[in-house]
Amino acid sequence: MSVVAQAQESHLETFARFEEGAAGSDLGWLRSIRRSAMARFSELGFPTTHDEDWRFTNVAPIAETPFGLARVGGVEFTSRELDRLRVPGFASIRLVFVNGRYEPKLSRLGPLPAGVKVGSLAHELAADPGSLDEHLARYADYRNDAFSALNTAFIEDGALVRIPSRTVLEEPIYLLHISAPGTGPTVTHPRNLIVAGDETQATVVEDYVSLDGEVHFSNVVTEVVVGENSVLGHYRIERESGQAFHVSTLRVEQGRASAVASHSLLLGGALVRNNVHPVLAGEGSDCLINGLFMGAGQQHLDNYMKVEHASPHCTSRQFYNGILDGRSRGVFHGRIVVHKDAQKTDAKQTNRNLLLSEGAQIDTKPQLEIHADDVKCTHGATIGQVDEDAIFYLRSRGISEASARDLLLEAFAGESLEKMKEEPVRRHLEGLVRQWLRRETVLEGAR
Repeated sequence: MSVVAQAQESHLETFARFEEGAAGSDLGWLRSIRRSAMARFSELGFPTTHDEDWRFTNVAPIAETPFGLARVGGVEFTSRELDRLRVPGFASIRLVFVNGRYEPKLSRLGPLPAGVKVGSLAHELAADPGSLDEHLARYADYRNDAFSALNTAFIEDGALVRIPSRTVLEEPIYLLHISAPGTGPTVTHPRNLIVAGDETQATVVEDYVSLDGEVHFSNVVTEVVVGENSVLGHYRIERESGQAFHVSTLRVEQGRASAVASHSLLLGGALVRNNVHPVLAGEGSDCLINGLFMGAGQQHLDNYMKVEHASPHCTSRQFYNGILDGRSRGVFHGRIVVHKDAQKTDAKQTNRNLLLSEGAQIDTKPQLEIHADDVKCTHGATIGQVDEDAIFYLRSRGISEASARDLLLEAFAGESLEKMKEEPVRRHLEGLVRQWLRRETVLEGAR
């Protein structure tokens, strides 16, 4: 038996043990979904570079590792340690998950507007499972994606957010996912479900961090349902350790005249795959997909965007910037699909990349698939290096070479950051970007 087959068999054995005691194991509909997803994972196996959507990313390091489920409990935090990890600036609605499990003692849930539900998916499976049947596992495509299938098979805990119609949340909902050390390679399968009713406004921030440099795998799926005339901002921050593997899927279902803004910042991880898949299902809906990925060393950061225009008069914009140093590798695969009935579609896709070293590499593949005849769709990608003339100009004004370089890189990163309208989040991300640049400046000076 090959190494990959052995690791896959390990997941099957782990599932058999998990299923017996998992939250909601007595629910027929959920048990059926879990088993169907596990069976589909067994059929699909892990993707390879022969699969078109994975041609630039070799997941063998994940496929060949026999991960065990991360341990639950036994991890203690002081308030100072938690403050060091979390995004500052807001804290009234905060859910903390450690190794994929909700930690109520570290979380804060109030005050909340009437009818708003924010909490643990596992708790809801025990307390009111009927409320989940309509949406849970109804959008993420576990039948054609092995990682979504694996996550769906191990559905148990994550964030549940329900916002009733005509509700405005003034503060963001902050979901902090912490990976803590184990006795060997561990995996977590956080499952987040966000349902926003008609005429709502809200912001949700997902933040993924590691406590140490142990090998671990975060396999995340977030399903988002946005009602008519609603506005939702979604942020995903990935800043795990250099030994981490991270695969995340954001699947968004948009109602009529809704507006969704999805923002990502990828900084950590050895191998990261960021899937964003909005479906503009309602007429007149609008979607912004905006992101920044920054890699160094031998990091591999893969961004796969699939935007489906399923109804007429919809607008989408994709803006992704990448900064790569060392021997890191970035991937941007952006796909716009315009269905036959999606007339008057307006879609634009832009990917810009800076390579800071000779060993850095980017693979970019903008793609249009159009089945309607009255549309306006464009795409473009650029790859370049820091402008030496601009550096010379700044140095002639008395600015050091390192500072000039940082100014130009901050300006490039700022093209993505300035589109993030939630001020506390944007300020925090600007700080993370500056930290990354300072680290690279120190390394550059040591070479």
